[in-house]
Amino acid sequence: MPRTAAARSSQTGPSDLLTIGQVLSRLKPEFPDLSNSKLRFLEERELVTPVRTPSGYRKFSPADVERLRFILGLQRDHYLPLKVIRQHLADLDAGRPASLPSGAAPVSILTHGRRLGRDELLRETGASPALLDEAVSASLLPSAGRYGDEAVSVLSALVELGRSGIEPRHLRPVRASVDRELGLIETALAPLARKHDAASRARVAELSRELAAQVDVVRSGLVRSALGRLDA
Repeated sequence: MPRTAAARSSQTGPSDLLTIGQVLSRLKPEFPDLSNSKLRFLEERELVTPVRTPSGYRKFSPADVERLRFILGLQRDHYLPLKVIRQHLADLDAGRPASLPSGAAPVSILTHGRRLGRDELLRETGASPALLDEAVSASLLPSAGRYGDEAVSVLSALVELGRSGIEPRHLRPVRASVDRELGLIETALAPLARKHDAASRARVAELSRELAAQVDVVRSGLVRSALGRLDA
């Protein structure tokens, strides 16, 4: 994957370049919450570097669009903060082996986030319809017509937990713990969230992922520590 806007534009004719509005039109069907301000925020964070026309307008190449689709898919399906995604992209750009944290599978820069129907999700995970219904009832999975890779990971884990007698209803305290963590993050970001400009909203979205990732580190450390005491 080319690393710079200049490198990308050298392989793209002027007629192939897209305006920010055209990029939104292409990506919004997959990412309905995408906005002009979100694209500018990603540019400010140097995750994508569109070329500029002499009059200062942004122009995106097809490779820029695929890069944006990849970034947005990682946020949506893996809940990764932008600094983690930036490092992952830097590794890909440099040709270094790149893997995602927290057990997430490596994703190709050209791979779109999957959206599976109910039957496809069941086939993918080997789960029964009853297990999926129980997971939805326990608020471990959404009641949705289409499911992404995160749902595949969660339902696959529930299949494995079921082999040891751990059912979705047993995990309701985990759901409650997540809700408390979300409340903690919302409280921490409340001063910024009260600002209603687009840049602040984009910053809140990014910081929420970063804080969630750090909370997850603490939770995982506590679990490992507790398991160590059990082994002693």
